[in-house]
Amino acid sequence: MNLFYMYMPTYDVIITNSHIVLPNKIIEKNIVIDEGKIISITNDNPQCDIKINATGLISIPGVIDPHVHYGVYSPIKQAASTESHVAAIGGITSIMRMFRTTKLFSDVLPSNLSISSNSHYTDYSIHASIFNEQQADEISYCINHDVMSFKLYLNLGSGTGKIHMDMDTTTNTIQESIVEMNYDLIKYVIKKAALFNCPVLVHAEDHELCYHNEKRARSKNTDGLKTWSTCRSGSSEALAIKNISELAREFNCILYFVHIGSIFAMKQIMQEKKKGTKIYVETCPHYLTLSYDTYHDYKAKVMPPIRSIRDVNYIWNSLSNNEIDTIGTDHVANKLDLKIGKNIWDSLAGFPGLGTYLSILLSEGINKNKISLFQLVKLTSTNTAKIFGMHPNKGSLQKNSDADITLVDLKKEIKVQDIDFGGYSDYGVYDDMKLKGWPIKTLLRGKIIADNFKVVGTSGYGKIIKRCITEYQNSHLD
Repeated sequence: MNLFYMYMPTYDVIITNSHIVLPNKIIEKNIVIDEGKIISITNDNPQCDIKINATGLISIPGVIDPHVHYGVYSPIKQAASTESHVAAIGGITSIMRMFRTTKLFSDVLPSNLSISSNSHYTDYSIHASIFNEQQADEISYCINHDVMSFKLYLNLGSGTGKIHMDMDTTTNTIQESIVEMNYDLIKYVIKKAALFNCPVLVHAEDHELCYHNEKRARSKNTDGLKTWSTCRSGSSEALAIKNISELAREFNCILYFVHIGSIFAMKQIMQEKKKGTKIYVETCPHYLTLSYDTYHDYKAKVMPPIRSIRDVNYIWNSLSNNEIDTIGTDHVANKLDLKIGKNIWDSLAGFPGLGTYLSILLSEGINKNKISLFQLVKLTSTNTAKIFGMHPNKGSLQKNSDADITLVDLKKEIKVQDIDFGGYSDYGVYDDMKLKGWPIKTLLRGKIIADNFKVVGTSGYGKIIKRCITEYQNSHLD
């Protein structure tokens, strides 16, 4: 017997014959995985316990959604399970939760982390929203618990400050709060975050302008998504962007503008970048697909609102021109009976989007030649991993990185409502839409967690992502 073959090592998994998307080229080779890591990308075919024949499929780094809301309308133990279940089917391997509380982080974060550690199908991370100075004083506490990014809601105040916080871990009750953001608090958070070189995520709408616009529209009894967009105008986004960018330059703070979907906002961001502001930009699938010109259901109420078709086309162009860094869903796990009111004012803002995130981009972006596969990978994985300190473990298909891999079929065409994503929500804004291009298998650290629209992983396999704080450099995203 040949002793070489007798003692040849056996690896865990091999993915054969897929088209592998690397930063600057697409190759057809095999991906060898062992102990949760990519061991090699090779022409060889070593002995492995599991062999995945991926002929005709495309391998991309596992998708990272930087912007997810869960634990607001159902307890975190349930929400972590249901929403990571949706994510796994949708080709997403890591989700970043927007944690919202008015309490001290030291009082509530430990229980949330403990419960989360037993409930996720995917890996996960947390952004901490800051609503008061006491929370800002706990930034270092958060960093020590792998929470290294912080969010400001500039839309809260002047009569528009109502917001639902995350549920307490001991209750099953929706937590409604009134928040008044002011200049002194915003400045304090910017200054504190800059000291630790942590990015500040910004919901950029000027609450005073939104309040006065909304008051005027209500007095005229106007209704509808276009009215909602007019009240929360692109100019209100631009004003908020301008004001906080001035503070960011003063303290050398990194800004990450979430859910950007208007021409006004994008143009203002480009101006602020020219002034030297350190800025990253996120958009969402709904700003690439939905417009009040063609979509009129209250289901699409969101903040900031969906805009005109002209805005939709502008955001696609911004993606194509590499002016946008990431794409997040702004997913909100809520129910239709809570969502829909008798008019736009009584309807709840936010809707689910995790399950269709990748397919929207494949169908409307890749298959319609609006973005390339290289851009897709950067927008959905690599850039997010770099911005939030997950790289090189996450966000790329390279030796020694986590074997987070999404296998995609660009030709598969399915109507959205034909898939049971298993989430908390009972509706979607894309339910009647047929999309071409879907994730077929989702691997997290070498384990198949979703296969052909069925979750085969285990709740609790997902782990919190270890992050590090790195110096901001534009070259990080090259």
